Amino acid sequence: MLNLPPYASPLERLWRVALILLCAMVLLYLISPIIAIMPLSFNSEPYFTYPMPGLSMRWYEDFFTDPRWLDALKSSLIIAISATALSMVLGTLAALGLAKANFPYRAWVMAFLISPMIVPVVITAVGMYFFFANLGLNNTYFGIILAHTALATPFVVITVTATLIGFDQSLNRAGASLGAPPLTVFRKITLPLILPGMISGALFAFITSFDEVVVVLFIASPDQRTLPRQMFSGIREQISPTITAAATMLVLTAAAMLVTVELLRRRSERLRGIRS
Repeated sequence: MLNLPPYASPLERLWRVALILLCAMVLLYLISPIIAIMPLSFNSEPYFTYPMPGLSMRWYEDFFTDPRWLDALKSSLIIAISATALSMVLGTLAALGLAKANFPYRAWVMAFLISPMIVPVVITAVGMYFFFANLGLNNTYFGIILAHTALATPFVVITVTATLIGFDQSLNRAGASLGAPPLTVFRKITLPLILPGMISGALFAFITSFDEVVVVLFIASPDQRTLPRQMFSGIREQISPTITAAATMLVLTAAAMLVTVELLRRRSERLRGIRS
């Protein structure tokens, strides 16, 4: 949309510059609350005020030395990694099935798979609470992992399905015609080509689980605290600048993963011979 042909008129070039400036202003407006909070994590005083009297790393030191924050970080990593692994397997298998030309009711199945992205998370959390209560999974880490897997799987389905759109199925048929079993065809041909989409989906799944707090509030027990829940409880019980340090690290982690996803997208396009 922003790329103009060499023969573009001066008015078209002016419109392009104006559009870029407008997009930059909207983006700055959206992220300004985050930008305003991040410097406070380096404040030397326990107050959320500007100007800051001095700079200090004490809140980051508190984050990495306080057992409450460390236990919450450990729980979040275990849950997020487990949910990401499960969602990668389930989402990839679902995407491979949906990519088949003769798959029945493809649109309905896809709508069902991505429904956790559409339904408000509060409604999803309430439904999971009552469903898991009958199964005895409330107040368990396994229940949280299953709930986060349900929330994260749609991201894997979408990214892998997008990768499979430009996939040449004749490559699989060529491998099969040479005598390779289906597992070998998948491992040698299909997997390397869809791997960027799988990794992108895994990154989205990890962030979805790592940042999630609403479902945890419904399903987890009071002693099962993830990092977002610890931050939520800290805001309610005792406001500490350590929360800003934790929030800053979450934002930087999410930003790094988004950059990685974009790099993987470009690599996937190069593998498929598509120029961005």
